[in-house]
Amino acid sequence: MTYHAKSDFMRVMMERGFLADCTDYQALDEALAKGVTPGYIGFDATAKSLHVGSLIQIMMLRWLQKTGHKPIVLMGGGTTKVGDPSFRADERPLLTPEQIDANIAGIREVFDNYLRFGGGKTDAVMVNNAEWLDDLNYLDFLRDIGRHFSVNRMLAFESVKSRLDREQSLSFLEFNYMILQAYDFLELNRRYGCLLQMGGSDQWGNIVNGIDLTRRVLDNQIFGLTTPLLTTSDGRKMGKSQDGAVWLNAEMRSPYEFWQFWRNTTDADVGRFLKLYTELPVEECERLGALEGAEINEAKIRLANEVTTLAHGADAAKAAETTAREVFEKGGIGDDLPTFTLSGDDLRNGISVVQMFVRSGLARSGKDAKRLIAEGGAKIDDVPVTDTGLFFAPEDLQEPLKLSAGKKRHARVVMES
Repeated sequence: MTYHAKSDFMRVMMERGFLADCTDYQALDEALAKGVTPGYIGFDATAKSLHVGSLIQIMMLRWLQKTGHKPIVLMGGGTTKVGDPSFRADERPLLTPEQIDANIAGIREVFDNYLRFGGGKTDAVMVNNAEWLDDLNYLDFLRDIGRHFSVNRMLAFESVKSRLDREQSLSFLEFNYMILQAYDFLELNRRYGCLLQMGGSDQWGNIVNGIDLTRRVLDNQIFGLTTPLLTTSDGRKMGKSQDGAVWLNAEMRSPYEFWQFWRNTTDADVGRFLKLYTELPVEECERLGALEGAEINEAKIRLANEVTTLAHGADAAKAAETTAREVFEKGGIGDDLPTFTLSGDDLRNGISVVQMFVRSGLARSGKDAKRLIAEGGAKIDDVPVTDTGLFFAPEDLQEPLKLSAGKKRHARVVMES
């Protein structure tokens, strides 16, 4: 791409690798250069936290604010009742209004670490699309909004086409999702003067729908910008680890485990992830990403520290690094390791080593734990476990035990006092 950005925001997006596509580079760049531009990204409230897969979008909103513009976090309190069918093989489970509200409260805690909220020109706002979707009159909506949508065009969108090509059911409920998302952009433009919607490249069709609808109904020019769909260099989906989603909320994934996820980044991804997920200068990201051998490990620690500081604070990042060095360099247990507590009832008849690994989260099932032991990957206090029939009584847990699954995953076991 040869386009040279005038606005700080577009320059950051292009230099740091955020940009996949844009509906009109030049016109958006000029709007951003003129003054404060409100922009939004939508998030469905399907869990009490967002995970690392959403972090690229969160960082875009953060950069939008840092470069002098207004971020709008749109929570899908209304659309979550329908469920986004994009590139899914089946329909999402439907949540109650109470579950959705609880999830939005948890997600707000995540955003408080990345954005400054308030009433100022560039302060972020969190908006719930239930405000305008919950009270829609169906016939009025069909007449005023539905007439602008071509079913032929909707069927051609990849998110819908992929489901139909595989002969998988697509309910009328889900089919309506893209109309509701387009209507969100219209309402945000009407209520907040929002000029920009951002999202992953899988949202391109939905974003274009919103731009087209707003032009037809309000005759306003608005813009869309998408990011690449991110995978790791070995092809894995971003945001997943061996033991499940890497949540951004500390109650769902401890800061140490979060730090460790970034510390375990593949060598080939370090430079790219530094640009996307930290605020280090681009030149420094490239220098660190080009390191080789043992030096790349220090770059990974820098990545883990920077990302964890943004998500959980500098103290949490420092504590995680200290614990990691104790565990890996000194063979210690480390107070910040993920810890699970066994009660007297748990230990009344003893607990098997297999169950200890399952309960600690280091194995997904008893079968998984037995395989880990058989392959020599299970250790207790750095001593390999060889017997799947091993049992532990209360007297064996007078001191904390360190469980290890391979070289990188550890947990601390303590007995209830």
